[in-house]
Amino acid sequence: MSKKKTDLVLERVLIESVAAEGKALAHIDGQVLFVEFAVPGDIVDVKVYKKKRNYMEGYTVRMVQPSPHRLKPFCPHFGFCGGCRWQPLPYAMQLEAKRQQVWDQLVRLGHLDVPEIRPTLPSQRTQYYRNKLEFTASDKRWIYRDEDPDAIPPEDRPGLGFHVGKFFDKVLDIKDCHLQPAPSNDIRLFIKHFCVENGYEFFNIRENRGFFRNMFVRTTESGDVMLIVCFFHEDVEKRTALLDAVAAMFPQVKSLYYVINTKLNDSIGDQECILYKGDDAVYEEMEGLRFKIGPKSFYQTNSLQAYQLYSVAREFAELTGNEIVYDLYTGTGTIAQFVARQARKVIGIEYVPEAIADARINARNNGIDNCSFFAGDMKDVLSPAFIRENGRPDVIILDPPRAGIHPDVAKVILDAAPDRMVYVSCNPASQARDLAILSEKYLITAVQPVDMFPHTQHVENVCALKRREA
Repeated sequence: MSKKKTDLVLERVLIESVAAEGKALAHIDGQVLFVEFAVPGDIVDVKVYKKKRNYMEGYTVRMVQPSPHRLKPFCPHFGFCGGCRWQPLPYAMQLEAKRQQVWDQLVRLGHLDVPEIRPTLPSQRTQYYRNKLEFTASDKRWIYRDEDPDAIPPEDRPGLGFHVGKFFDKVLDIKDCHLQPAPSNDIRLFIKHFCVENGYEFFNIRENRGFFRNMFVRTTESGDVMLIVCFFHEDVEKRTALLDAVAAMFPQVKSLYYVINTKLNDSIGDQECILYKGDDAVYEEMEGLRFKIGPKSFYQTNSLQAYQLYSVAREFAELTGNEIVYDLYTGTGTIAQFVARQARKVIGIEYVPEAIADARINARNNGIDNCSFFAGDMKDVLSPAFIRENGRPDVIILDPPRAGIHPDVAKVILDAAPDRMVYVSCNPASQARDLAILSEKYLITAVQPVDMFPHTQHVENVCALKRREA
């Protein structure tokens, strides 16, 4: 142990279990060790890169003996790309690890009183399940250790793909991604090749210069595609040449947008998405309902699993047809319309005005006349006056962003005193925090984890709550 912390290598470490954030866990002399890309049962030599008083973090430098559970990763980018970190882990073990993650956050750390947590609902697809991906362009792609930087030809220096974990300015050039169905890979490779062949300057993330910046691909279950190509500045000739080439090559692209984004970040929520060719939206269907998805619309990124998630939410709501339902953080109104047939009235609230516009169109096109939608910041819209005007909710369904709900929103919910609540969350940690506030007046009666993102540590969780008797 006389070595420097950064030089510490632990030999023949037995990996015991799956831990948080996609890592695995072992114990060394009573101290916890977190190891990246390891599988329970592996015996490995571990290089420690962080050593604290209560724990250490490291990565495998030698596989002494692989676990009998270990699978061969299916993706050639495994270990470098920040996604799909659980590829070596059998799917059944992934599902149990996600159930355990929910228990840890709600019970072990959150000290909440919950019933037995149900087994995680598996995803119908474990590959090619996403309907939306963002790819980032970089004039300096990630260089592998066995590459000589000076020997890389100029045409092979740019990259178009995903950020490398822990490096905001490093982009891994993706050849074949197993997350999104065709033609996602072909579109990305075509655009990269076109830009390289025609001398388009890829974006420099650190220095904020260049032309081609990033792109978004949306695919639907029916095979339609929405493509959004983002540029750092306007160049009409170059822009139109690229977009025309894409439109000619890929007739599946039914909705082609572009964005001129001069900001210091790649988000387009506050940018103008300009329709170049085709329709202004693509559509998904669920249980006979049709949902319009625009360039800024939120829609669950695993379309098939979204149906399972919403089915759980509807089951937990226990609707009889007489209830007023508030669907908070409604997005394009998917949950609101999914439960509308079993409710008297549904009120949907969402921050993004474009999403609310789509929600209203969706309801009209689906022949639903008992849904009303409102746009604005939740803590401002959901006020006592709003509730007096629209009716006290019998049921509230919550599906907030990862940060959870604002304390002011929690207070209004408690004051509104609905009989039942359904809390859908993509972050069990913030969900546990919010449930601790709501449990002042509510009992947690059911907990159902849902796997929306196979081969990752992320888990969606649904909790049912009932108001305590006075």
